[in-house]
Amino acid sequence: MITITTTDALQTFCDRAAKSPYVTVDTEFLRERTYYAKLCLIQIAIPGDAEEDAVLVDPLEGELSLDPLYALFRDTSVVKVFHAARQDLEIFCVEGGVIPAPLFDTQVAAMVCGFGEQVGYETLVRKIAKASIDKSSRFTDWSRRPLTDAQKSYALADVTHLRVIYEQLSTQLARSKRTDWVEEELSVLTDPATYRVDPVEAWRRVKTRTNSGKFLAIVAALAEFRERYAQERDVPRSRVFKDDALVELASTKPQNEKDLGRSRLLLREARRGDIADGILAAIRSGMEVEPADYPRIDGSRDHLQINPALADLLRVLLKAKAEQSGVAQKLIATSSDLDMIAAGELDVHALSGWRRKVFGEDAMKLVEGRAGLVAKGGDVVVFDLG
Repeated sequence: MITITTTDALQTFCDRAAKSPYVTVDTEFLRERTYYAKLCLIQIAIPGDAEEDAVLVDPLEGELSLDPLYALFRDTSVVKVFHAARQDLEIFCVEGGVIPAPLFDTQVAAMVCGFGEQVGYETLVRKIAKASIDKSSRFTDWSRRPLTDAQKSYALADVTHLRVIYEQLSTQLARSKRTDWVEEELSVLTDPATYRVDPVEAWRRVKTRTNSGKFLAIVAALAEFRERYAQERDVPRSRVFKDDALVELASTKPQNEKDLGRSRLLLREARRGDIADGILAAIRSGMEVEPADYPRIDGSRDHLQINPALADLLRVLLKAKAEQSGVAQKLIATSSDLDMIAAGELDVHALSGWRRKVFGEDAMKLVEGRAGLVAKGGDVVVFDLG
């Protein structure tokens, strides 16, 4: 098992990889104690069975620059293959300012190829590569050195089996002419904006029981302070204060450290010092927001006039179309999509792109009363009403 710990060795491997049609990539990281994921290991493989065709890159050992890898990620002649790529891509986007291209995500491809919703890597290894994975090292501390042979074997398995999975899925997609479907789904993953967290918008992740503008203004100010503090010091949000404490603070509106001391949910270290100062300043700032500038939750969907019978028909249609096309239901349309269509809203993901051909066209026929559904044996068939 080859472990790369120098820039020169990484450059040599990447030069070889640049001559390959694809590379498979995975990472091991920790983020329990930090805001940003701490990259601990990178696994890379190219087509072939030789030992040097699959390597570990250790960014925690030696003097290693990842620039050769980032250059390979920018090389559009080589496909970069990941499984469930989002967290891996976030690391490379944040640390290196690069998103691998062109990208292939085997989890997305498997959903298009009929392997179910959010199918796991282990399942694909078993079904496609006809192999099994030793999971004993899955939850180990990847930041500790030296790595054990068991850890290295587990890590390499994440990219060696991925070669077989990629080759079969890509072939199946080409045969069914669905390669562009996967490319359409990956547009979000390849957008750098996906991995940027705007502190001003952080309040939207906080669950509250009231939509009062004044209350939300304080929530927004507290959430923005917490996000900036966590980013600048690279600590988890929960180490600053948790969501339940944030909501409590927005409700009680403490004005000084003595008031903070009465909080039931605020961590002890947040009741004084920089965090306490930031909390008090955020509350004052939130209370000074003018009504015209209050944050507002999009409640447009709350007032939709959903036709329940039509929604039920759309669910039957979705199930039938998913079975006929071999595509996971959730990838075609969500329950929220169906409710919006049943309420007459047409600006819905499920009615555009490849989804329109698979589901959307017949869904619109149902909505407009131009088609119905009939059961034939174990199948549901769409028929025109003229």
